[in-house]
Amino acid sequence: MPEIQDERERIVRSFLPLVRTIARRIRRLVPSVDLDDLIGDGCVGLIRAVDAYDPVFGTTVSQYVRRIVLGTMLNGIRRMDPISERTRRTLRQAQRHRYALAVETGAMPSQVQMEQLVPGLRRAAMDAYRGMPLSLDAALPVCERVALDWEGDPARAVEERIERADTRRLLRRVRPREARVLALHYFGERSLREIGEQMSVSPQRVSQLHLAALNRLRRMLDAPAG
Repeated sequence: MPEIQDERERIVRSFLPLVRTIARRIRRLVPSVDLDDLIGDGCVGLIRAVDAYDPVFGTTVSQYVRRIVLGTMLNGIRRMDPISERTRRTLRQAQRHRYALAVETGAMPSQVQMEQLVPGLRRAAMDAYRGMPLSLDAALPVCERVALDWEGDPARAVEERIERADTRRLLRRVRPREARVLALHYFGERSLREIGEQMSVSPQRVSQLHLAALNRLRRMLDAPAG
């Protein structure tokens, strides 16, 4: 009926200033979010709220609209988050558990200890690291290095960073002399002859250490997890 449609439109229009007010408040808390996107999501929530409102809910139409509009805007922000809610929940639970243990024992547990106590923490931390945006206006994290490759894929740069970390972790499980050969050869870009001179051994011995280290790493990688 035209009268009902006109009344619906009037109510929707009357709450548009409220949508803009809520959007501006959220924008102050989350500066990275576009204000127009918040208003767009809020308008969708406003229409849904007006259509679904029933006095039996026990709230006024203003209270109901405010709640639905706010929820719709927050859901819009969550959709833009590259990190899943499950990952963030795991990290929050681990953080609370870590501080509780620190209060109980008097010492802050290490990341390795937390990974043993909280299933899935290591995977969640890696997913969060991959999804974390890299700001071009801020300094890189400590010990982080990105090559000046203007045509490269940023996601690939992060993957390479994680691969290097996994490689260093494996090198710590290799015999010291073998690990030194691998580090000098692949990270220090030294030839086997140069490594032999630095370690005071023959190039043949360096080659033996190199092959032994690679075979040891292959066995580690082929071994079943756990």
